[in-house]
Amino acid sequence: MRLLLVEDDIHVARALSALLSRYGFEIVHAGNAKDALQVLLPDDAQPFSVILLDLGLPDQDGYQVCAKIRERSSTPVIMVTARSDVPSRIHGLNLGADDYVVKPYNIGELLARIHAVSRRTEPVRETGHGGSDLRLGLVHIDLPARRVTVGGSALELTRKEFELLVLLAQKPGVVFRREQIISKVWQSNWRGTGHTLEVHVSSLRTKLGSPALIETVRGVGYRLVAPMP
Repeated sequence: MRLLLVEDDIHVARALSALLSRYGFEIVHAGNAKDALQVLLPDDAQPFSVILLDLGLPDQDGYQVCAKIRERSSTPVIMVTARSDVPSRIHGLNLGADDYVVKPYNIGELLARIHAVSRRTEPVRETGHGGSDLRLGLVHIDLPARRVTVGGSALELTRKEFELLVLLAQKPGVVFRREQIISKVWQSNWRGTGHTLEVHVSSLRTKLGSPALIETVRGVGYRLVAPMP
């Protein structure tokens, strides 16, 4: 598994790289935001399975780096930081991080989280849907291409927005509980992720151009309204 370690402390980076290498990881180290983004820039670069992103970088704030990574890559990002307060966690997740680990951490837990987010790189393959696409009225979801169009016009969705839409579209009219959505899309039961879900639903409604397509079932969750035949 190829892993990008973004860490400015060279001693921490060397120790963690050596440790992760013993578990079979191929480590590429970037000591600042500029180097990290350059590594991710080439289209023909060998892809990474996971990015470990420290927030305290010397040239840019780690939150800004996460946002820029999300503009060019869907590679899972684990933020690794000493910032343990809930608002910091929520902000990081809202920017597109897949997980958030607070220093000091247990190496066993870090390994488990790395493997967990890497398994979720292509979660729609595990949904059990046998077809290659989903159609609901004007909405067409091409699963293999991870592409969504509405009336023939392509939408620019984030990875989580796409996964959320696919989950709801598999069973139109069925109510998905908030906890159920968070478990399947974010692979988490952390309550702080609830705000992230609301943000993604709101953004998805706007991009679909039809807020009523995703209905809020108060106190329960959400469902995709089945179009009239």
